[in-house]
Amino acid sequence: MNRSPETVETAIPARLDRLPWSRFHWLVVSTLGITWILDGLEVTVVGSIAGALEESPLLRFTDREVGGIGSAYILGAVLGALLFGFLADRLGRRKLFYVTLGVYSVATFATAFAWDFWSFAAFRFITGAGIGGEYAAINSAIQEFIPARYRGRTDLAINGSFWVGAALGATATIVLLPSGVLPPDIGWRALFAIGALLGLVILLLRRFLPESPRWLMIHGRLIEAELVVEGIERQVIASHGRALPEPQGPKMRLRARHKSSLADLLHTLFVRYRARTALGLSLMTAQAFFYNAIFFTYALVLAKFYGVASGDVGWYILPFAFGNFMGPLVLGRFFDTVGRKPMIAGTYALSGILLVGVGALFRLGLLDAASQTLAWSVIFFFASAAASSAYLTISESFPLEIRAMAIAIFYALGTALGGVAAPWFFARLIESGERDDILAGYLIAAALMVAAAAVELLIGVPAEGRSLEAVAPPLAAVPCPVDRANPPDSGP
Repeated sequence: MNRSPETVETAIPARLDRLPWSRFHWLVVSTLGITWILDGLEVTVVGSIAGALEESPLLRFTDREVGGIGSAYILGAVLGALLFGFLADRLGRRKLFYVTLGVYSVATFATAFAWDFWSFAAFRFITGAGIGGEYAAINSAIQEFIPARYRGRTDLAINGSFWVGAALGATATIVLLPSGVLPPDIGWRALFAIGALLGLVILLLRRFLPESPRWLMIHGRLIEAELVVEGIERQVIASHGRALPEPQGPKMRLRARHKSSLADLLHTLFVRYRARTALGLSLMTAQAFFYNAIFFTYALVLAKFYGVASGDVGWYILPFAFGNFMGPLVLGRFFDTVGRKPMIAGTYALSGILLVGVGALFRLGLLDAASQTLAWSVIFFFASAAASSAYLTISESFPLEIRAMAIAIFYALGTALGGVAAPWFFARLIESGERDDILAGYLIAAALMVAAAAVELLIGVPAEGRSLEAVAPPLAAVPCPVDRANPPDSGP
């Protein structure tokens, strides 16, 4: 390995941020962004086959067991994010690309052979661990490769691609679940092969991606980092056919840091950036409860209150997925232009307010399956952008040395507080058959979203158009201006 002197100067961040959009960036988006498609596929498949699992001659799951499967997946994602997030900061982003996707592919394939509740839950737990690890490693890498002026819209679009996976899962259930297409207990098993196949294909494509040059420079491997950036620049020049503009601002001065300690992590989260920690926790908790409470039990609501057959659930998930995907895609550019604070606060607040209205209509029995689906599609047009912005906020608000671990911690805490219990909690409410109980759950989710909007307005970080190093200077940075137009920001 090539090690740099103790203190070095580099223009790597400025060189990456001044790049125009190119085929290289599309490669990053497609091969790393697949994580969200896979997650959407997994969640949708399990949500859509809830009825099939309950009707299975072998499994015969109850409503609570269906909710428990969702919780097992989320718990695995929480622990996987913590483990693989730690390793991504220590060992590099690229190595974890392969490990996490490999864990996912093997575990989701194994789910097809589950023989009872506990085996199904165990395989879902391991599948979740792979996806959680992907969130930590991949969110870090995407932020570190994408130019600052595109970071908001790109991150939202990638996170929104979860719903491309949801649409794929819904379509697969429409084809494979109806009676007579495949033998009983085979259709839902065949669905899990789709995710495993996608994972293996992307595993092969990821070999074309380099290690994050930002991670390399922080770990004293400056020569390697320079070579990676030069390779990217050559690809961009070949793609655009013209010379690149000069990097803006002075070079960064860095002390080589090969490892960050637990003390560094704790000091950064709870002393240096304690306001950002409170912000991230509120955003992640609210969106996790909001999403997991509603989406993990979506099929149960359709079946119990509207009499929708398990094989027809996919038809209702398709428009729901469309609204969720279009929200980040349409609204994403405004997070870079209008700004982070007004857009994040606005989407969170509007999601909560709309949920209160739809919950009231549900309580009064004024909705049918079609109008309920339309209402969810409208709500989640905004909620999807809000949820995506939570990941954006975390991944750009903390120093590079602890970025993957910070993403993992906030994902874990937010999901544990707002997500693990939500599917089980709402499954119990649905099992009661009382619309008043379900409305109470909706009101809790809405209150969390509105509260998170208020927190964003108070202490949100105006990160639009600013380099990662300006928003959160590396722990290794020697005090000096990173960008005269965007000086280093140590708070809130």
